[in-house]
Amino acid sequence: MLIIGRTFMFITWVVTAIIVAVVALMIIRLIVEAADLNPFGWTARTVRRLTDPFVMPMRGGLRGFGIDPKYAPLVVVLITILLGYFTVQLAQELAGTAMGLVVSIKAANPILGLGYILYGALSIYLLLILIRIVFSWGMVSYSNRIMRFLVNTTEPLLGPLRRIVPTLGVFDISPIVAVLIIWLFRTAIAGTLLRGGESLLN
Repeated sequence: MLIIGRTFMFITWVVTAIIVAVVALMIIRLIVEAADLNPFGWTARTVRRLTDPFVMPMRGGLRGFGIDPKYAPLVVVLITILLGYFTVQLAQELAGTAMGLVVSIKAANPILGLGYILYGALSIYLLLILIRIVFSWGMVSYSNRIMRFLVNTTEPLLGPLRRIVPTLGVFDISPIVAVLIIWLFRTAIAGTLLRGGESLLN
């Protein structure tokens, strides 16, 4: 239990440090652009070299939506914070599932163990769908390894739903329906397997 808790705290600290670093880089880039420094100077070139891997893909995505690319650093900040939040939530779900399994094994309670496994798996799948939505907002290409993993993992649910659920104009609402379905299943598991398994402990 202690190891799981410490691992979760370490992951949270690392994710927070990455978010702070990316936000700081984007702020520095905005300051450099506002100061209108010599683009060939050491400062401007160094800042561009550090931030372009984040900003340039976002510029293309914003152009696709007809939005001024100058807002790309702000969008990078927003998406970084969202992805950081989802990463911490994912780590928390994994830690919670692992702790639940430890409790069920110690209590020799297979019903509780099954409940924690199913609840944790659905929670992780829900987070993967939400991360895919954020990546799609950022116009991340399928050639990206993470995006390819997200699509391959979530499409078995979203694909059939997309064929069943009608679109609202240009908006695909199948992810919203998927989130609702997963939420209902998680609620059902919490009210049956987890509650029933915990009652056996008392």
